[in-house]
Amino acid sequence: MVMLKVAMGLMPVAVLLAATPALAHGQEITNDLSRCAASAKGPAVLVDVRGFAEATGRVRIQSYHATKASWLTKGEWLNRIDTVVRPSEGGMRFCMPIPEPGKYGIAVRHDRDGNGKTDISRDGGGFSNNPSINIFNLGKPSVDKAAFYAGPGVTRITINLKYM
Repeated sequence: MVMLKVAMGLMPVAVLLAATPALAHGQEITNDLSRCAASAKGPAVLVDVRGFAEATGRVRIQSYHATKASWLTKGEWLNRIDTVVRPSEGGMRFCMPIPEPGKYGIAVRHDRDGNGKTDISRDGGGFSNNPSINIFNLGKPSVDKAAFYAGPGVTRITINLKYM
């Protein structure tokens, strides 16, 4: 009888743990630059985004595991920051936390009119390592061209936006 009470007392915890999704994909976060400050331990990526064509609309930055299965696949992003464009001296800075050291890719989109839709003739974009983009790859470089290694601390990268 005592064992039954103990087992039943643990059941709600087991059910709760089984129903809790893994925190691996799809977390929208704020741009908390303190996570990338000099005293921050990481792991995180400090991303400088440069080359905004104009100070309008919204910018979305997403991190991905650098695998063919995850890279630029809908719903496979790890963290997303979506905010109003407010460039200072042509750029904006973002702190993107990552789960652990490893290979990642970062994608940025500048939605110039802020309508939430991609207009390839007007909106801009960029990727980690700044690979070339064109109409033949539909603006989506391979994971091999965008992948970079992020260490245990704060890794710094710069992404230059491109417009068609």
